[in-house]
Amino acid sequence: MVKSYEINLTTKGRIDVINIQDNVHESLRQSGLKNGTLTVFVPGSTGALSTVEYEPGLVKDIKEFFDKLVPYGKKYAHHDTWHDDNGSSHLQATLMGPSITIPVVNGQLTLGTWQQPIFIDFDTRGRNRRLVIQIMGD
Repeated sequence: MVKSYEINLTTKGRIDVINIQDNVHESLRQSGLKNGTLTVFVPGSTGALSTVEYEPGLVKDIKEFFDKLVPYGKKYAHHDTWHDDNGSSHLQATLMGPSITIPVVNGQLTLGTWQQPIFIDFDTRGRNRRLVIQIMGD
């Protein structure tokens, strides 16, 4: 069985970290899947997915980490191509990647106690984002 779902988000941009756990759990519930895999994917090159302990201190640390590692406002060659300001956004998203896959066992996501799936919008402005969830198994 393969089931596909979408999550639509409105973001603030500039390293906006969003907990998508409830959305992911709801998609799994709707699918009725008992065993298999659940993949979340972001179409777009300035967003990324991961899992973390979603709490205010770590969210702040994530924002500071990426801003120090690949700072906004620096001159990037990407800006010359498209005459925009989001070269840092593309590089930051590249470090994390556009998808995560979570095993499903006995109808449950195999996440740790303090582990939640997150989406990060690295773009320089707020956007309407679409995430695709695909669930495969039985």
